[in-house]
Order: sequence, then structure tokens, then C-alpha cells
Amino acid sequence: MFEIERRLEEKGIARRDIIASAMELYVPHGIGVEEAAKRLDAKIGKALEDPNVSSLLLGAVLLEDELYWKRKNSEIADDPVFLLSDEIIGMAIAEVIGGTYARFEFTRYDQKKPGILSKLGPFLDDAVAGLIAGCTSRLYSESM
Repeated sequence: MFEIERRLEEKGIARRDIIASAMELYVPHGIGVEEAAKRLDAKIGKALEDPNVSSLLLGAVLLEDELYWKRKNSEIADDPVFLLSDEIIGMAIAEVIGGTYARFEFTRYDQKKPGILSKLGPFLDDAVAGLIAGCTSRLYSESM
């Protein structure tokens, strides 16, 4: 949908890096690490086909380009505390995929920023954290 996986890859965000980041904070719930990574890959693929998830991710891509990369000397260059739209996008993605519980999972990934998340700008780190959080939250819920 919206060629979002290709657009993310153009920004240096490959699916394998998203999965690796997710697995850094993985909490075993009766599913081994390899199986969890495989299931997570499938969930991420499905989420990327969802028009709601894809449009929110696209919004993050465009906002990051416009408000971060094109304005490196702006007041949002260091992801200030008053910038909330990035967090809102991340939480929305998490909740679309995984429901209310995913918001708590989003907070874990947003605070720790494992793997690729630590290398992204203010919009894409939260958007990808939301993607991870929604998918891991679903994975955990389905394994219970």
C-alpha cells in the first residue's frame, strides 16, 4: 500500500532491521526467538498492507522530510518535548494494529529506541516504533 515498504527502504529502514529492533526487547511468551521473529515478520508484512497503517507511515516519511531533513536548523531538530505529533503518529500506528495494549508496548520501544530506531529522525523513529509495538503486542496477545 502506497509503496510504503519501498519508501521505508529508501530511508534506510529495511524490514530485517525492523524485526531485529523488535527482537531486542522481545519478551518470551511461550514462543521461541526464531519462531517469534518469523511470526513478527508476517505481522509486519500484513500491517504494511493496511491502508491506515501505510498512510500513517507515509505521513511520518513526508513529515520527517519536510520538517526535519529540510530544516536541520529548526526548533525541532533535536526532537523537543513540545513536538507531540510524532508521538501521536507512533501511538496511532500501534493502536491500529494492536489495540490499547499496544500503546504501552509503544512506550517501551519509544524510550529504549533499540536498533534502527536510534538512527531515525523524530517522526520515523516513533512511526516505526508504533509498527513494532502494534505487531509485538498482537504477537503477545495471540500467544496467551
